[in-house]
Amino acid sequence: MSVRDTSNIAERGKNSRCILRRSQCPRAGTVRMRFLLITRLVMDFAFLAIILVFTSEVYSSHAGITDWEDAVVVREGLPTILVCTDTSLSGAVAIYWRVKSVGVDEWKVVLSASKKEKFSVVVSGASMKLNDHNFQESRDFSLFLIPRTENSGLYSCLIRQRDGKLKEKIILVAVLTVTVAPAAPIPLLWTLRLTARVDPSYAVTKITWASPAGISLKSEKIKNTGTVAKVPQVQKSNSGVYVCTVRLWGNSSNTAFAFRVDVIVDVNKVAPFTNVTHVTGISTAIQAQTPFLLTCPDVRGDYVRLHWQPPDSKHSDMRLVFVNDSWGGSIYFTNHSKKLQLAGPPYDAESGSFAFLLTPELKDGGVYICDVHCDDVVYGLRTKLSVLKVETRDSSSKLELMCLYTERTQVKRANWYYQNKSRQLSLIGNRPGSISAILPVPITSDTAGNYTCTIQLKSGKTALATQVVQLPHEPWRDDKGVIVTTPSLLPSLSALLLLVLLVAAAVFVLLWRQKRISDSGIEQSLSVYSSEAENVYENPDDIRQAPPQDSVYMDLKPRGEDDVYKELE
Repeated sequence: MSVRDTSNIAERGKNSRCILRRSQCPRAGTVRMRFLLITRLVMDFAFLAIILVFTSEVYSSHAGITDWEDAVVVREGLPTILVCTDTSLSGAVAIYWRVKSVGVDEWKVVLSASKKEKFSVVVSGASMKLNDHNFQESRDFSLFLIPRTENSGLYSCLIRQRDGKLKEKIILVAVLTVTVAPAAPIPLLWTLRLTARVDPSYAVTKITWASPAGISLKSEKIKNTGTVAKVPQVQKSNSGVYVCTVRLWGNSSNTAFAFRVDVIVDVNKVAPFTNVTHVTGISTAIQAQTPFLLTCPDVRGDYVRLHWQPPDSKHSDMRLVFVNDSWGGSIYFTNHSKKLQLAGPPYDAESGSFAFLLTPELKDGGVYICDVHCDDVVYGLRTKLSVLKVETRDSSSKLELMCLYTERTQVKRANWYYQNKSRQLSLIGNRPGSISAILPVPITSDTAGNYTCTIQLKSGKTALATQVVQLPHEPWRDDKGVIVTTPSLLPSLSALLLLVLLVAAAVFVLLWRQKRISDSGIEQSLSVYSSEAENVYENPDDIRQAPPQDSVYMDLKPRGEDDVYKELE
């Protein structure tokens, strides 16, 4: 009878119980863990996808920015040398120049040469060749070319040695195309246009233009055209050498490349401006001292010239009153220009959108011609403006309301109206460009009110100005003509006068009595003597017995050594 190994059976039972317990346990925790894990993986994948898409977009817009060791800017049509040298090499070598054009993923061999070949073999075009045919000795493998726009891209200088080792240098070649218009020599007052374009565009960070005086010119980047700088109304001083500077980014031994551009101005010739487009004119009127928007052709231009013909004058009296250059040039204006200013939004003179704000006086009407110059084309807009103004003139017998207007050739009719239009007014026309309404004086409540002068143009537009006629100001009327009763000032004045008289009488009496008292005091201080025979020293008893009289007697006698007299009691 065989003996079974129970330990194994027990162990298997233990394992079976474990499996049984796992199968019988709840699976909610495991499902949650798996859900969280899957969610994390999806988020990581999405983040990675975003990074890849962003990287691919950046790479597509700046293709191969890390693929080159050096970068150069060459001007189209000018001989150029792409430098590739290596003096550390020994023995015979073979050279291959390859190019990867913009937008192309494959390399293409354009030139190859080796020791066995007496001359280099040009695969594509006669505008490329080795700069030194003795490259085996000089180790100068540079490429000479006269570039065109389509020659831009990545260039590879690939050197193969005898042992099969390879050395390579990749150069980014950006081709600059410069356009000067119009063709030299340029007539006076023409608009000089300087355009610079670099292919491929992703290699460039900035393109700038500088004048012959070294002053930076305003420029703007135009899609599918390049970086444009303009000099409107060229003068003799604008002749000279302009400098176009191209700045690269990425790997480059030189980050800025400057190119000279010669410009010649013909001082004996003036721009004819034969290409003129006239926009439909405007006929309008406005009250004096009211802001008026003087519009220009709705085109984006390089500069604007505003001419003005005074009202009711001949065409030969046309005057230049304002010039503005949107490319940063000088501004020309006259005394008349002080009433003008460049309009704000939605207009912007710096970007070439022009309009003016005019606050006219009566004499500022007339014809305004706004010419917007864009390259060689002129767009013109003619505005005929009548200005309306009312004035008053007083006399002893009448009040004259005068209505004055200018540019009368476009005025069809003019008239005065009272606020009650059914009322007929007495009208006169003293001179052309004026009409007056005559009102009798004094002004009454029936004639006071609003009087409006209206002019109608031949174009159908109208303009008006209102004059308010008020009742004459009287002490017993307020500003609205209502009678106001005020207390009389006569009783107050009479009382004041009586008070003054009483005070004066009282002062007079007081002064008179004071004078009488003063006189009596003086009389009492004097001694009265009767005659020469009488003794000066009278008997007091006699005086006491005597009847009272006007004089006052005093009995004095000596007393002591010091006092001479003593008044007797």
